[in-house]
Amino acid sequence: MAKVVITGGSGLLGPWVLREFVDHGYEVVNVDTKHPAKPICRTIIADLNHLREVYGVLEGADAVVHLAAIPAAYLRPNEVTFANNVLSTYHILEAATALGIRKAVITSSESSYGIVFAVQPIAPQYVPIDEAHPQLPQDSYGLSKIVNEETAEMFHRKTGIQVVSMRLGNVIAPSMYQNFPNFVHDAKARERILWSYIDTRDAAAAYRLAVEREGLGCVALNIAADDTSMDIKSRDLMVASYPHVTDYRAPLDGYETLFSNEKAKRLLGWQPVHRWRDYVDLEKAHPSS
Repeated sequence: MAKVVITGGSGLLGPWVLREFVDHGYEVVNVDTKHPAKPICRTIIADLNHLREVYGVLEGADAVVHLAAIPAAYLRPNEVTFANNVLSTYHILEAATALGIRKAVITSSESSYGIVFAVQPIAPQYVPIDEAHPQLPQDSYGLSKIVNEETAEMFHRKTGIQVVSMRLGNVIAPSMYQNFPNFVHDAKARERILWSYIDTRDAAAAYRLAVEREGLGCVALNIAADDTSMDIKSRDLMVASYPHVTDYRAPLDGYETLFSNEKAKRLLGWQPVHRWRDYVDLEKAHPSS
């Protein structure tokens, strides 16, 4: 049985990733600063900013999945967010390579493209945004994610470790679908994230596949649902919020995602299956006044 250490397993996405690996027969260890609400596997309390503790929790692992982070901009002072997210990721990859672990998955973000937390608002240069789109953050959180991706590249060049960076869209747990009727008819709602979302269950499957796939090298992948989180067609959303964007690189005839997931599908053999429309009663949704 392969052993996978998962950091940050007590957060929003973490329990779903823990369960995904447990259900597929892995020995799983959760590493966090707190225990999850419901126990899923063994949890070790550790501070990833201390390299000696990272060595301790990763010993004997076959792979590591790194979810732990300050999860958004402006939750903590900027320098704290940057230092925590960058140092913890460096420690994970430093210890993993020294211990001979050959596969790691780290958590990046759609925020790295710079639109989400921009102080000076910017528009996408084209849609759907793919992994080649420029990353232009104006905040320490988005910057930390770019640095982490570069750290992954460095360790891959140095040791050959396989590192997959997951550029997650807006993570939605099943209980959160109850909030969708409040905004699905408002084009201005969620425009900074290009109306993206990803169900925790689909995200968890992508993390598992990123561990199981061979020969990926070091790669960043967008992880998003196939549709937007809105009951407004994608082209209409773009016209309403980003009218100056004219570079459309895929047909936009319906509710297609504006955060391309094609590369993840191709490299991982992954397919998101959870759609918000399957969980929301649209008859209860109402346009914003």
